[in-house]
Amino acid sequence: MVRCFLIHTVCPVSALSAGDSRVLYSRVFGPDEEVFSEQNGELGPEERRVLQKEKVAVVARQVRSAVSLSREASGRLLVETVPGEEALALQEADSGVVRLRAGDPFSKEMSAVWLGVQNLGFVLVCEPHENLLLAEGTLRNLTRHCLEHLHMLGQGSEVLLKSNRIDFLLSRLLPHGQLLFLNHRFMQSLEKEVAAYMAK
Repeated sequence: MVRCFLIHTVCPVSALSAGDSRVLYSRVFGPDEEVFSEQNGELGPEERRVLQKEKVAVVARQVRSAVSLSREASGRLLVETVPGEEALALQEADSGVVRLRAGDPFSKEMSAVWLGVQNLGFVLVCEPHENLLLAEGTLRNLTRHCLEHLHMLGQGSEVLLKSNRIDFLLSRLLPHGQLLFLNHRFMQSLEKEVAAYMAK
């Protein structure tokens, strides 16, 4: 099962310190046992939400570090793409997997499959037994659709997201956090459904 999906910044934004990352969108699937454990049983809904938000921020920071290391190691220059070149940006995306040890930040060990596209990181946090190739394929598909509907402002430092559109994509491509094996016919049907919804 996928535990969460997030989109965050991977390059410094003027308001952030050099090692920080801003979470632009996150969606958690299923309850995190640690948030609802006896130790945290006395926490109210707001405190639980803050605890979950902190966990997502930890993942974003770890992925941001992995993206930075990957880019430094490759030596490739980051070239800004213009609207309409999303497919090219996705082809040139950095990708990888970060192992999240038990307790850092989730109660069990997890794997974070990530794509670094321009100034953004797209991440699926998966349970360790999940098929990581399937997770990467799903993440690339989600990222492609998200990139088509993101609006960059200025030098990529600001991003406008329509969360209802991302929620719709997740409900179709990752229902309740379940990775799907998709055949060609189902993918064509899904593409039409997504295109119709996004055109609204």
